[in-house]
Amino acid sequence: MPSPTRPRILILGGGFAGAYTAYYLERLLGNRDDFDISLVNKENYFVFQPLLAEIISGNIGILDTVSPLRRLLKRTDLYVREIESIDMEKKTVTLSHGFRPRPHVLSYDHLVIALGSTTNFRGMAGLQEHALPFKNLADAIFLRNHLIHTLEEAAIETDPEFRRQLLTFVVAGGGFSGVEVAAELNDFVRRVATHYRSIHRNEIRVILVHSGKRILDRELAGPLSLYAQSILEKRGVEFRLNDRLRAATPDSAILNGGERIQTKTLISTVPSAPHPLVASLPLHGEKGRLKANLFTQVEGSTGIWTLGDCALIPDPSGSGFCPPTAQHAMRQAKITAHNIVASIRGEQLKPFAFKGLGKMGALGHRSAVVELLGRVKQSGFLAWVMWRTVYWWKLPGLDRKLKVGIAWALDLLIPPELVQLKLGDPQGVSQAHFEAGEAVFEQGDLGDRLYIILKGEAEVVRSDNGTNVVLARLVPGEYFGEMALLNQKTRGATVRCVTSMDVLAVRKGEFSSLVANLPDLRRSFEQVMQKRTLQTRDLLQQGGEKH
Repeated sequence: MPSPTRPRILILGGGFAGAYTAYYLERLLGNRDDFDISLVNKENYFVFQPLLAEIISGNIGILDTVSPLRRLLKRTDLYVREIESIDMEKKTVTLSHGFRPRPHVLSYDHLVIALGSTTNFRGMAGLQEHALPFKNLADAIFLRNHLIHTLEEAAIETDPEFRRQLLTFVVAGGGFSGVEVAAELNDFVRRVATHYRSIHRNEIRVILVHSGKRILDRELAGPLSLYAQSILEKRGVEFRLNDRLRAATPDSAILNGGERIQTKTLISTVPSAPHPLVASLPLHGEKGRLKANLFTQVEGSTGIWTLGDCALIPDPSGSGFCPPTAQHAMRQAKITAHNIVASIRGEQLKPFAFKGLGKMGALGHRSAVVELLGRVKQSGFLAWVMWRTVYWWKLPGLDRKLKVGIAWALDLLIPPELVQLKLGDPQGVSQAHFEAGEAVFEQGDLGDRLYIILKGEAEVVRSDNGTNVVLARLVPGEYFGEMALLNQKTRGATVRCVTSMDVLAVRKGEFSSLVANLPDLRRSFEQVMQKRTLQTRDLLQQGGEKH
């Protein structure tokens, strides 16, 4: 665990930027013991995102793209939690709770903000509910399962119109991510269609929607992007160019131009936005991203560093800011690690000077496009070999290299798997049972749920200066727990069962959605909260204990 006497370096995020910062810090620590490293990430693994699309087609295994952070970072304290808040004045970060709803607070001397970006469907009607994002491992696994499920349903569907809808797949976004997803999806569904006697390859439609005049128009030179477009077109991919996704319903994707594409599979790789926590910080930023200098220090701050997708770091080539790519994040991580250690040890800082090596993207079916150093431009099979070689070499750890290498070799001999994994999602509303004398939650716990009593009774007890005051007795039909959720604070009292009790528990996320979208409901909760606050104040002033 971190020592209170040594400088504490706290890294937020375990992607390319965060994980590699910790990795380089460990190398710089060497045999010395003059600082501590901690990393917070919501998963306990690092995802090698450039290969994520290959999970769709089964070219590599589900876990082949991930590496356990504890294996990669043996001298870093790992906290697998969500981040609740950052207090810049107190230099603390509050994390979400684990099995017990207790706040976990970390202190730091140097803070590295590498939270990356998130999928943002705000302002786009229906996309939050009906579009499938493609951002992380869970998204890739869910999409693969969804595709197999769709094919299984289409194989037994007798309504021709609904069957066409099931066999139509729409991908929004013509950048590298969207093109790679469309290519792998197209290869996969057409390849496995041979295992379904009632599905013909010609029935399958894969449609790529892009706002530009050609795909990859912002990423690659004209000839390469045109090659990518033509090769996908030959394989059956349709394009909707100079158009974009406007809305979605359970049965269709609606484009700006007015076209309504009937589909049960809509994948959106755009838009993405910086992590919302970053935008809330009292630091210099622009459009939700933090401004930093060439040393990766956040402008106007001391001991705060930022890199990766959530950072605006000047591009050494002079063309604006660094692009949000893995190659830039890895090199920013190395510079950030050096500069943090240099500031601790009183050494000279180094500026970020990497100008980029080039760009590459896979097109499926053993083809790719590659542009290196602005001079070398390659497409087709040779580019695919280069693409695989580069990313295989960059995979962290010998074990990942072996797994991916074997998977690629087997893919040449063995057809893709058609196993659908049915993974259950945690319920937003669940039922819980408590026995008499049990506490539903304790004073000081984090607010994570709203509770509605179905059966039994409970009492609300406030501990104040060693004195317990019973504030209320709750009966079936009443609810509790709304104060901590509405005020974003810890629990102000303990709720203990007087008798055995059954409750409905509504998770924080679902509660927030309800009160955000139903103003009358929010007002109702606030009125009850105000009434209870006044009652609590009166009882505490009386200083009595009610039984």
